[in-house]
Order: sequence, then C-alpha cells, then structure tokens
Amino acid sequence: MEQTEEEAGRRRRRGRTVTLTGAALVLGLVAGTCTGYLVQAGRTPTPLPPLSQPVLAQARGEEPAPLPASQDRRVRTDGDLCELLLKKPRGATHTEWLKDGVRWLDLTALAETWTEPGEAFGDLVLHEFRRSVMTAWEDDGYTVEIRLTQFRQEEYTAATDAADDAQRWAGERPNDNWAIPGTGDGRVYVMTEPETEPGYEPRYAAEAHAWRGDIAMDVWVTGPEPVSKKKIMDVAERQMERL
Repeated sequence: MEQTEEEAGRRRRRGRTVTLTGAALVLGLVAGTCTGYLVQAGRTPTPLPPLSQPVLAQARGEEPAPLPASQDRRVRTDGDLCELLLKKPRGATHTEWLKDGVRWLDLTALAETWTEPGEAFGDLVLHEFRRSVMTAWEDDGYTVEIRLTQFRQEEYTAATDAADDAQRWAGERPNDNWAIPGTGDGRVYVMTEPETEPGYEPRYAAEAHAWRGDIAMDVWVTGPEPVSKKKIMDVAERQMERL
C-alpha cells in the first residue's frame, strides 16, 4: 500500500522528536552532574579515619633452639635413605640377587615391580616419585624384603596414597590382617592360602604396608610354611621405628 506524503511526514517527525527528546535528557544529566560537582567542591573536606593501628606487644625472651638432628625427622629422611633400612638380623644372609644387601631403584626399575609397568611408570611420575631403596635377606627358610619409597609431596600426599593402594591390593587375597601399633593406619596381612606356580613348591606370604611423612614402607615375608603374625609384625614395627 502506498503511503501518502502526510503519513510519511508524520513518521519522519516522530523519529526526529525521539532524537530531540534523547538529546534533552543527555543535556539534563550533564547539567545535573556539573551542579553536583560544584556543590561538592564548595563543601569542607571530610577527614579520613587514621590508617595507623595499635602497636602490638612483641614476645620477649629467647627463641626456641632448633631440634637436634636425632629428633628432626626431616634431617633424617633427607639424608642417606639406605641408613633408614632395617639391618639384617645376625645369622641371616643376603639373597643371591642382592649380595650387597642394598639396591637403589630408579623410576624404571620400581615401575617394573608392578604387573603393568607402563601404567605404574606414569603414576609414579604423577605422584612425584623421588627415590626408592630396598634390602632383602634369607633367614631360616624365609625371605624378607623391605622397600622404602620417598616422594616429593609438593602437590600430593603420595606416601599415604601408596600405602593405601598396597593395602587395598593385599586385602583382595584371602588373609588375616592387623593394625601396626603406632602407625595410624599401617597394617600387616598374613595370606591364608599359599602362592602356587607350576614347577615350584607352594610359598606362603605375608605383607606389611605403612607410611610416615613422605616415605612409604613395604615389607614382604615369604616361606615354605605359613608366616606367623609375630614374624611379619616384628619386622614391620622395627622398620617403622627407624623412620
């Protein structure tokens, strides 16, 4: 439908009126703002509250002396990790595959102790692996293995996680288990069924897993007869005392 000149004119004027109205509002706001500034400028400045705070009394006396190395656990665990390993008892002999008594495990060697080395390698990197050391000996037909693994623990409580994972895996086999006194949640596990493999005699096993600070402790005892609670508990308690 064609629009008449009058209708077109009315539409144009309506738009022009809106524009003029908007311009008037802007001018009004500017004028009001200027007036506000002038009023504020004529007022006496209001003083701000003081920023100073009351002086706190400082403690007097000498500061406490640093802990001696014998009591500072961090000094002990940052030193030679081999020195924290439990020593073999008198009469025991080191295994043929560990004649020197101690073996350092790098990241790859430690990962290879798992059934899935590739996955274990990635987990150890993620959990900030620092170093690991182990010892082993044979005594009266039983083999004892102890491993200490230390983590950096800058972002994760990895030692706790490592002990928890080891306990979870140990608990999946038929076992009797007990808490290790003085370790919080450390536990020993005595397997009630032997490990069997074609061509080999059945072997009974017991395990202990705990942690202290940034170090996870693992103990394994295997032998031709069931491992007693006393035997695995004694090794675990004495090793934890050294940490």
